[in-house]
Amino acid sequence: MIKRVIKLFKIARKISISGAIETINEIHKLPSSINFFFNVISLGSPANVAVQKKTAGERLCSALEEMGTTFIKLGQFLATRPDIIGGELSKNLEKLQDKVPAFNLYDAKKIIKKEIGETYFKNIIEISEPIAAASIAQVHIAKIKLENYEKQVAIKILRPDIERLFNEELDALMLFAYIVENTFSKAKRLKLVEVVHLLREITNIEMDLRFEAAAANELYENTKNDLKFNVPKIYWNYTTKKVMTLDKVDGISIREQAKLKELGVNLKSLAENLIQHFLKQAVRDGFFHGDMHQGNLFVDNQGNIIPVDFGIMGRLDKNNRRFLAEILYGFIQRDYVKVADVHFQAGLVPKDASRDEFAQALRSVGEPIFGQSIKDISGGNLLSQLFEITEKFNMATQPQLLLLQKTMVVVEGVARKLYPETNIWDVSKPVLEKWLKDTKSPKSSIDTALKTSSEIIKRIPDLPKFIDRADYALKLMAEGKLNLAVEGNKNLEMEQMKLKNFRNNIVISFFGIVIVVLLVF
Repeated sequence: MIKRVIKLFKIARKISISGAIETINEIHKLPSSINFFFNVISLGSPANVAVQKKTAGERLCSALEEMGTTFIKLGQFLATRPDIIGGELSKNLEKLQDKVPAFNLYDAKKIIKKEIGETYFKNIIEISEPIAAASIAQVHIAKIKLENYEKQVAIKILRPDIERLFNEELDALMLFAYIVENTFSKAKRLKLVEVVHLLREITNIEMDLRFEAAAANELYENTKNDLKFNVPKIYWNYTTKKVMTLDKVDGISIREQAKLKELGVNLKSLAENLIQHFLKQAVRDGFFHGDMHQGNLFVDNQGNIIPVDFGIMGRLDKNNRRFLAEILYGFIQRDYVKVADVHFQAGLVPKDASRDEFAQALRSVGEPIFGQSIKDISGGNLLSQLFEITEKFNMATQPQLLLLQKTMVVVEGVARKLYPETNIWDVSKPVLEKWLKDTKSPKSSIDTALKTSSEIIKRIPDLPKFIDRADYALKLMAEGKLNLAVEGNKNLEMEQMKLKNFRNNIVISFFGIVIVVLLVF
């Protein structure tokens, strides 16, 4: 735990020197005690004049980029959570650039050989210098020998020792989050410890490239029969925790419109395909690419869209998919009572809320949007305003829908750059109509009924035991011996217990380290 404290003070000095605290104060005023601490810790550091000329959002992004991997990832994570930090700050953090110098080819080859083994490493005929480098991994182009032919592939490799360095900094941030939460009562609603814990879980998955490979493979299977959308194939014999190998993308970045036109690609059709494929992933499959910006989208000679970078993926259960499709389709039809009914039927709005008032609130969102010109109408912005309205009716915001809404805004933005007059609603309507029709068809109802019946039949032999257990549980509840409100996340509970055990010594350690740091620096 002492190691955490030392690391925390090193991070604190980084933060104070970067100018991040001044920037955060412009956006959201911090308590005076926190400002005092960072003022003390930054004594002796020179002012960065170039940074001061930037806007608050630009300065914050620059500060996070300078502080390295952990803070870049923290910023990127918070950019997807406007419910925690607010919409304005979320938009600023979307501009974070995750680019760092590459490590050398010799080290890359050593990692590949160690990960995939001597046998498969011998099948790699050649490997290039890195073509892209980020804070967690970098990418090389290689040629591998398969059964009777050679194949060009892209190999993504984790940076050496990145997992240890990242987790050490997150341990320190966890301690900082705990101190802030237990010192300032207003900070408790931000659930900072939970935020840092969630960031750890998300990024540790990102640092296991098998998960990204599995996501790419699932998206490939879901979309392999979709025209004009090609997901690169994964080569599992050359994929491990630290190495991922997939088809090399032969295409042009979707941002290079002049080159696309030279190839004869119809930009209007390309824009429409992009939106429809994203909606198919969301409402048909419940599994969508959550980072579809221009840098992650390529187009081949036939006009096929090729996505890359599968580190951020979104997943929606069937109820959320139906909810999303019904709402968007209801807005397309401008049937606000129907949209209100969907919310109430799904239990998303408290039963005691007024249905008529809620429908009126939905109309206040929909009508101004439909009064805009075609090029300004956005499904993503519609969902954003919808979430703001539903907050007033005590509807809990769901993170997976927030990720979908933000991705939808990005996808629509890319489509509009390709063809500014893209009519989002006309393009979306066929996809939504087909999915709703399929889910309400007799065949779908019969399939659902058969599946439910099958599950019930399987459990019939266990029914007597289940009834006995239920009866016993009810007795325990009546006697006050059974508490159903226990949190399920054991890892988070263990982390919080460690922090609580350390609390009695934190004050002495805090002032001791302050003195040491001031003497050293």
